[in-house]
Amino acid sequence: MADVSGTALETRFYRESGMAARIAALAEPVVAELGYRLVRVKVSGQNGSTLQIMIDRPDRAIIVDDCALVSRRLSPVLDANDPMPGSFHLEISSPGIDRPLVRPSDFIDWTGFEAKIEMNELVAGRRRFRGLIEGFEDGEVRLQVELKDFDEPQTIGLPVALIADAKLVLTDDLLKAAKEAQETELAASGREEAQENSE
Repeated sequence: MADVSGTALETRFYRESGMAARIAALAEPVVAELGYRLVRVKVSGQNGSTLQIMIDRPDRAIIVDDCALVSRRLSPVLDANDPMPGSFHLEISSPGIDRPLVRPSDFIDWTGFEAKIEMNELVAGRRRFRGLIEGFEDGEVRLQVELKDFDEPQTIGLPVALIADAKLVLTDDLLKAAKEAQETELAASGREEAQENSE
């Protein structure tokens, strides 16, 4: 297996275009400085103009306080640089359960779960793939998929540089894992709170 640095695994391969790309360039350093990771920037026509900035943390789930902190720090940067014409509604959010996959490390973290991947160009005659994530190796996402002419699912490599969009598929296994992670996190925060109160 090729030696892949942690930095390369954490670098987003997902790239916004146009106005969203300009906003992502402004937002990513601010988000990183606060200890979060930028997942995606999306500009939509909801509520007039809505700017959605999706963030996550590698160590725990995003809570409302995280979104409020990022919003407070990012608003003056956006106001000063004025990347969107007119007024807009800033929405900071978490990725959710069926989250977008935007970094090579996401495919390592979510190995064993199902994903939908859309490519920028045809790979083996297809643009869209759905299958079980088997990790990331040598610049490729390893995905177990059903292929024509094969009785058993096959593991294929999809070059990460050619991925246009990727996200987890909402399955029972994914919901179960999310519930277990939430319960573990609640138990851990309860232990920390009890420890603080006893001091």
